[in-house]
Amino acid sequence: MRLGTVIGRVTLSRTVPALAGARWLVVSPFTRDHFQSDANARPGLSKDPSLVVYDALGGGVGQTIGFVEGREAAQPFDEPTPVDAINAALVDAIFYSPVR
Repeated sequence: MRLGTVIGRVTLSRTVPALAGARWLVVSPFTRDHFQSDANARPGLSKDPSLVVYDALGGGVGQTIGFVEGREAAQPFDEPTPVDAINAALVDAIFYSPVR
């Protein structure tokens, strides 16, 4: 599972019938710099490319989410579904305490 910040939503004009009514989020994934910055400071957007994540949990813009990618993302669906990433957790707080 990776963490990221929701930076927007996607609206589709056409979709696969199995995904009708689904919510899609644009997510900026966290990098190592997000965890090493001051805990009280709001880190900026990642320089990594953002990705589109299927959302069944109700994540909103500005929220931190945990998402999974690849084969694990399609596991919650009964039929084979063309998704690359799915929202697996809504994150309330992150505590980072590196070992020195």
